[in-house]
Amino acid sequence: MIRAALFQMTTGIDPQANAAAIVDAVAAARAGGAAMLFTPEMSGLLDRKRERAREAIRSEADDPVLAAVRDAARREGIWVHIGSLAIAREDGKWANRAFVIDDAGEIRARYDKMHMFDVDLSTGESWRESNAYVAGDEVVTVETPLGRLGLAICYDVRFPALFEALGRAHCDVIAIPAAFTVPTGKAHWHLMQRARAVEASAYVLSAAQCGRHDDGRETYGHSLAIDPWGEVLLDMGGADDGGTSGVGFVDLDAARIAEVRGQLPSLANRRTIAK
Repeated sequence: MIRAALFQMTTGIDPQANAAAIVDAVAAARAGGAAMLFTPEMSGLLDRKRERAREAIRSEADDPVLAAVRDAARREGIWVHIGSLAIAREDGKWANRAFVIDDAGEIRARYDKMHMFDVDLSTGESWRESNAYVAGDEVVTVETPLGRLGLAICYDVRFPALFEALGRAHCDVIAIPAAFTVPTGKAHWHLMQRARAVEASAYVLSAAQCGRHDDGRETYGHSLAIDPWGEVLLDMGGADDGGTSGVGFVDLDAARIAEVRGQLPSLANRRTIAK
């Protein structure tokens, strides 16, 4: 068994405050015996007012949240998956970028969110992520203490081709950090997370934003850990049932992956469908 920790956050518009919260979570994860901590999408800044956000978004080299988390990982001797940060690119646009940081504080992997959340919801909410962010185009996996980790972010969960690629890479764990809206979360969050775990015969760890944020939005919460059979091992709750920010723990068993893949060898039986 190896232990992972998930940090459910209510990220605000002050990067320094958000960095401090993550640093505290790194220490709590280490104290709880975790080998790796997972944080949500947009851990460093969550601000729908893009002109105000622009003042706080920095390049990777200058991002204060990334620097603080790297220092904390090195100090505590723990791996950290930052679900994502808003990172300024050289072309003036932004990347929604995940980072995997090892226990020496070194960056082992980066992943830019592939699928942009451009939707109009029945509640009146309208989101156009592509107006500011550039989509990634690379499938990313990395070796970690938990095994081979595949990276995705939030809206990516709706696009099976990415998870087919991660399945072909034989990921042991897939991270799907998120800042899901409440309406879409209530309808689809648990359903899709469990489906992705079953499809890949892998653990899915999904640290999530939760509650009402400084910019006025409300996120669904329910950070999840799901086993390769689709069973929910951890559900940290949401604003609808008293879930709050905090660190949760789950123990992962590598033998469970082999057991499920032996019982239901969908990865081995997969065929390419001609177009």
